[in-house]
Amino acid sequence: MNPRVAVLGGGISGLVAAYRLRRLLGDSVDIEMFERSDHVGGTLHSVEVGGIRLDVGAEAFLVRRPEATALVQELGLTHLLVHPGTLGPNILSGASLHPVARPTLMGIPGDPDTVAYLAEADDLRLMAREPARALKWRSGQDISIGELVGDRFGRSVVERSVDPMLSGVYSARSDDLGLRAVMPGLAARLDAGAPDLTSAVTSLLGAATGSGPVFGALLGGYPVLVDELLRQSAPTVHVETSVGEVRRTPRGWAVDGEPFDGVVCALPAPVTAEIFASVEEIAQPLAGIDVSGSAVVAMALDSGVELPQLSGVLVAGDETSVRAKAFTFSSRKWNHLAGDGGAVRTSFGRYGASVSGIDDRQLIDWASTDLGVVMALAGQEQTPVPVRAAVVQRWPGGIPRYAPGHAGLVSQVDRDRPARLVLAGATYSGVGVPACIGRADAVARVLVTDLAGG
Repeated sequence: MNPRVAVLGGGISGLVAAYRLRRLLGDSVDIEMFERSDHVGGTLHSVEVGGIRLDVGAEAFLVRRPEATALVQELGLTHLLVHPGTLGPNILSGASLHPVARPTLMGIPGDPDTVAYLAEADDLRLMAREPARALKWRSGQDISIGELVGDRFGRSVVERSVDPMLSGVYSARSDDLGLRAVMPGLAARLDAGAPDLTSAVTSLLGAATGSGPVFGALLGGYPVLVDELLRQSAPTVHVETSVGEVRRTPRGWAVDGEPFDGVVCALPAPVTAEIFASVEEIAQPLAGIDVSGSAVVAMALDSGVELPQLSGVLVAGDETSVRAKAFTFSSRKWNHLAGDGGAVRTSFGRYGASVSGIDDRQLIDWASTDLGVVMALAGQEQTPVPVRAAVVQRWPGGIPRYAPGHAGLVSQVDRDRPARLVLAGATYSGVGVPACIGRADAVARVLVTDLAGG
């Protein structure tokens, strides 16, 4: 009989896992996908705002990581690949706009000159003396990025360079993020005996390779990728269907009583812990993972509103003039949107500062007012900015917090997972699209091996 596999979650991770299972097993596998919302794609979703089609989850992917670009090529979508224009972002710090510090390792500089216009004078002197200070590091330890960088380089470097970079990806400040899960390469350098943070960072920056575009996207947005994955994986899809319980059986798994030979779970950690409550080795560790609420306000501006000549603005961790954590000037950043009028994505929410209790009307008002503050600082007085249309997109499952110890927790879960159950999604190996694609592809291959083992 054909093996029957349940894919729990129809986001990018579930779709990639289903696609890889279909490629590896062909028509011999029956794939059923369960998605609690009314559409597949999860947070990779686009909406029409004032006649402009905008992605309202992730809007781009790293092209210097191979997973997303390789999948785009495998699916036959390379002809739709586009890259941002030449404009770069600024950082909002001290009620002023500044260029993003470069080069850095996710905002961590390799020398004081890189952040001389951002950091406090005392912290610049601390950075300069850092190589002469003893670094007490135990191989395998894990601490927050903010604790490490704050101790070695000073708090202004954390708040004005590192936090703006990490908040946009992880919806959390560096004080809430563990080094080993978020920056495994830096942890590895310290484990290998780097004598100080400066040398560890500079060695990684020096080893960085590659030129050309950093980010990519698809004409038509992420729905193009979602639709093609769905077409080629050809699962039976159950939308608006929440899974209540998954239990082990002698031959595999029961999903709400229905028998399956294998399961791919691509759901947020709290949901996974709940539905696998009877599987202690999964439920117990995953129940301890926190998530942060996040929201994007996509806005189409009135005609005649001129956005600054920037791709966007990242907000420093100690900045109080706005509530937003980032702005993307989509119609400046992407050439294919340049003729559609002013289009802006404004992001809200960090770990510990959820926006779940803020209604859509209030978020739109904040987005318009905050954008006006930024435009005034750029020399274009528009407060509040006139908005002709706006849409709020929330991330209902939240973004997992990669706290100190997270990497070890994931290793434990992978080591202890029962046979024929694999776990995918942003909880495990990175929150970005390439990381989710890579994890889903890898665990699908593991499941194929499990199924072949009987």
